[in-house]
Amino acid sequence: MKTIDRIPTSKIQRATKLVQTGAKVGVNYLKYYGTKLVSGEQEAKEQLDKDNAEDIYDGLKQLKGSALKVAQMLSMEKGILPQAYVEQFSLSQFSVPPLSAPLVKKTFKNYFGKYPNELFDKFDLNAVSGASIGQVHLAEKDGKQYAVKIQYPGIAESISSDLALVKPIAIKMFNIRGKDNDKYFKEVENKLIEETNYILEVSQSQDIVDACKHIDNLQFPNYYKEFSSDRIITMDWMEGIHLSEFTAQNTDTEKSNKLGQALWDFYMYQMHKIRKVHADPHPGNFLISKETELIVLDFGCMKEVPDDFYNPYFELAKKENISNPEFFVQKLYELEILREDDTEEELIFFKEMFHEMLSLFTEPFNNENFDFSDERFFGKITELGTKYAKSTELKKMNGNRGSKHFIYINRTFFGLYNLMHDLKATNVKINNFKKY
Repeated sequence: MKTIDRIPTSKIQRATKLVQTGAKVGVNYLKYYGTKLVSGEQEAKEQLDKDNAEDIYDGLKQLKGSALKVAQMLSMEKGILPQAYVEQFSLSQFSVPPLSAPLVKKTFKNYFGKYPNELFDKFDLNAVSGASIGQVHLAEKDGKQYAVKIQYPGIAESISSDLALVKPIAIKMFNIRGKDNDKYFKEVENKLIEETNYILEVSQSQDIVDACKHIDNLQFPNYYKEFSSDRIITMDWMEGIHLSEFTAQNTDTEKSNKLGQALWDFYMYQMHKIRKVHADPHPGNFLISKETELIVLDFGCMKEVPDDFYNPYFELAKKENISNPEFFVQKLYELEILREDDTEEELIFFKEMFHEMLSLFTEPFNNENFDFSDERFFGKITELGTKYAKSTELKKMNGNRGSKHFIYINRTFFGLYNLMHDLKATNVKINNFKKY
């Protein structure tokens, strides 16, 4: 894979890169109109999606940081984005161009005050994997192997300016109105800033390891503060294959159920017992060991779940509460889904929309066991996502609604559901986590 010798770090450099990407998209649309005349609407649209996805991803992977993180988050929206975007943006989960060897040495020295070979007996300057914020290298000291994650230079300093660039687009895309819309952008900004604080990540990682290591069929690396800094993390080297590689070749239902149960228990234990959850559930953060155990990596994105959100959120996971009109509306106000300044039209629309969505999404919680391989269930989720993505009525409504906590909690559940479906776990005990 081609390496990168530099990353645009200034606001002007990063804005210029986005403008260049926008120009390529504009050319793709011109090609689209020509292709449509010759090949027809369907073929032209598929080619447009493919070209745009490739050009947008190509621009974002050179920027890295929060820009690439957005692509990573969007790759989980399988029911909303065209398939070409999902496939291309999914590459951001664990396969992006790494830093060149000279830039790795220079970056390590800047972050740690020493070159890698001064700290370790062996250090592979070629990255094993790379993602949106950092890349991982294999190192060895005193016969023990370590995974060393190095943050890309300039990423932490560019978060606020990157989000300022995409904010006007997001406001228009989601039709966000009103004075308090900053709460959503601030939530994302704060989380991204946390993800670049590797001292915090080491602390959070060890906390989760200590809290969840008793859950069956889970493995975690240990973390080493003496070899870590605010931009470098050193942890145990874990042997395994990426979850996506495993699901592509696995045909053993027993293994699927074992891993699916471990994954579900891990998330439910965090959500209900710890009230702080690993909010980045994509395949690149999980490995499968030779013993078919789930290895969990990367605790940079952790989301606390406060009581005033947790209580109404999970009260609406119960079928009887969704079916109680008065109680249902009360909880929608508590979760800021319904607003005091809503028009009658907005009240009716969003009550119906969320009743339909919650009735479907909470289906697993209203069963003792659930089959996450069920194509019917996930087909309905895709249909519902497509329905509201295309809704002209929704586009007229004020999109400024819902607690800021929805951003990462919903991301967690969408990611978890997708992973469970990828694993094809057929017999998951929903409340099994309670035994821990």
